[in-house]
Amino acid sequence: MAALISGCVTGQSSNASPSEPSAPSASIDGGSNGLNGSSGPPVSGADQGLVAAAQAEGTLTVIGLPRDRCNYAGIIDTFSHTYELTVTELDPGASSADQLQAIAATVGGAAAPDVVDLSMAAAQGADAGLLEPFKVSTWSSIPDALKAPDGAWAGNYYGVVSFEINTGVVPTVPGAWADLLGPRYKAQIALAGDPRTSGDGAFAVYSAALANGGTLDDARKGLDFFKELETAGNLLARAATPATIDDGQTPVTMRRTYESLPHRDAPAGGAQIEVAVPAAGRLALANAQAISAHAEHPNAARLWLEFLYSDQGQNLLLDGYCHPIRFDDLAARDAIPVETLAKLPETSPVVFPSVAQQANATDLIAANWDRIVGVDIR
Repeated sequence: MAALISGCVTGQSSNASPSEPSAPSASIDGGSNGLNGSSGPPVSGADQGLVAAAQAEGTLTVIGLPRDRCNYAGIIDTFSHTYELTVTELDPGASSADQLQAIAATVGGAAAPDVVDLSMAAAQGADAGLLEPFKVSTWSSIPDALKAPDGAWAGNYYGVVSFEINTGVVPTVPGAWADLLGPRYKAQIALAGDPRTSGDGAFAVYSAALANGGTLDDARKGLDFFKELETAGNLLARAATPATIDDGQTPVTMRRTYESLPHRDAPAGGAQIEVAVPAAGRLALANAQAISAHAEHPNAARLWLEFLYSDQGQNLLLDGYCHPIRFDDLAARDAIPVETLAKLPETSPVVFPSVAQQANATDLIAANWDRIVGVDIR
């Protein structure tokens, strides 16, 4: 179950040795590797030597970046235009496992990705020698628990488990998990997937556990809560999709904010969608970025990471409702546009499970759902 949800690839720790950078760049450490101490706008830490080296390579190859997720269309196009680099986009639907396999299978090939976008589990579990350590200039503002000490990978964005409500069917927006037990939600609540096999389903149960006396190490309270929903007649056996949310068949569900907020802005058929993050149990799940140790364009890859982790890149992610990993740092410095903040529900403070905690929780939920809740979500 955990491997299915996380896309985890088993193997050794990702302690790859740094490869020699291509000329004319002389470094692999974004914050302290400037050739001339200057910054190449608009990315702090992207010195002119790195920019020149990336432009000499001419191309960046990415994989697993759907253009309709996280504003990746805008991010890729802005990067390409700013630095006059061609961006080759390989399989946008590639899973974390697919991306790591692409590195291993295409060493030295034209279709080899330079950078990858991975689940935290896949990043931590990547085979030795696949990922090249690199610390961007904003490294110190990335939470320690969400980055590899050697720079092999770092979290880049996250989503928070949220309530997604069709208010044309259910006018009252819940503010807490306990609200969902009320009679106004009779036969109105649906999970966005079977918690035995689906990330969205399992993460909703995990979030409910945190709000009802559970911990990151023990998700059983979430199963108990969903049994209460079932007993109250509030839990539907049908899995929610954007279409069934819009047409009112599953008017209340739980999805991560980078799924629910874009849907709120573009529902079908005139549906009125609201999104709220529960007052307690604010569970966040992160994705990581990394450079292939076999990148054909290593300097373009480093420049890409400098761009993604800059204030500009992090705000572009937020434009696509993917909370940037440096969100707290940006917010503390008033570096997020007020118009962007106005579109967001309150999410702070969030908690991030470790890879082991997430795996244990999803395994526990999958193993005990039938016995405790007994609803076959389809």
